[in-house]
Amino acid sequence: MSILIKPIITEKVTEEAELFNRYGFVVARAANKIQIKKEIEATYGVNVLKVRTMVYGPKRKTKFTKSGVVAGKSNAYKKAFVQVAEGESIDFYNNL
Repeated sequence: MSILIKPIITEKVTEEAELFNRYGFVVARAANKIQIKKEIEATYGVNVLKVRTMVYGPKRKTKFTKSGVVAGKSNAYKKAFVQVAEGESIDFYNNL
């Protein structure tokens, strides 16, 4: 099971990374903070000081179409924000 699914690259998270050395990731729902910390330290070779997690529930949507009412939902996911030690950074663009 892979714990890290993808990094979050938005304007807000990029600014947090530049100012406070905090990086965001979408992680597996079953992963806990200790597993996330170990995975990031092993993958990127940095020292993680703090891990904050949050679970987002699914968004439910209803469409009214000619054939009737169509209901659906998006998937639930978990975000993790990690703070890296001073002087260290994570480069997401080195593999491009």
